[in-house]
This record gives sequence, structure tokens and C-alpha cells, in this order.
Amino acid sequence: MCLGIPGEVVELLTDHPDLAKVDVSGVRRTINIGLLVDEGVRCGDWVLIHVGFAMSRIDEEEARSALEFLETLGKAYQDEMDALRDSRID
Repeated sequence: MCLGIPGEVVELLTDHPDLAKVDVSGVRRTINIGLLVDEGVRCGDWVLIHVGFAMSRIDEEEARSALEFLETLGKAYQDEMDALRDSRID
């Protein structure tokens, strides 16, 4: 099962404008924000992440609600978090 997981943008990589660091439940990873170039993603924004790409911007309330729901999924959520921890975009 592949899930979209909310993450908070904590850093924009100035040398790679299509990349940003996000925090997902304490896990920080670099993701591609190129699909949201027209939305002007900033630090503090929440994005929905799927396979290393930010698919859409969401508000903080929606992000928190989604994270609470995802945590109830148990193994599927844990598998997705494990995949995120193991992922790398350099």
C-alpha cells in the first residue's frame, strides 16, 4: 500500500530550487517540490508527499488530521515511515 504522507517544509535548498527538506513525524528527508513550483512553497508549509514528491500543499489542520488517521493504520503507516527513513534524494 502506498500512502500520501503530510510533511512540513523546514528548508528550501537554494542550490536546487526543486528540492526541499521536510519533517514527517520527526523524520527529515529531502523531497522534490518541482510539481508545486507555481504554488510558491515556503518554509512552514505543509505538503502531501508520495514517493519523494510533494503532490499538493495542504493546511496544517488537514496535515495533523491526516497524520492522526495514518497512525491508526498500524503496519501500513509504519511501512511507509520505514520507506521514508530509507529514502534519499541527493
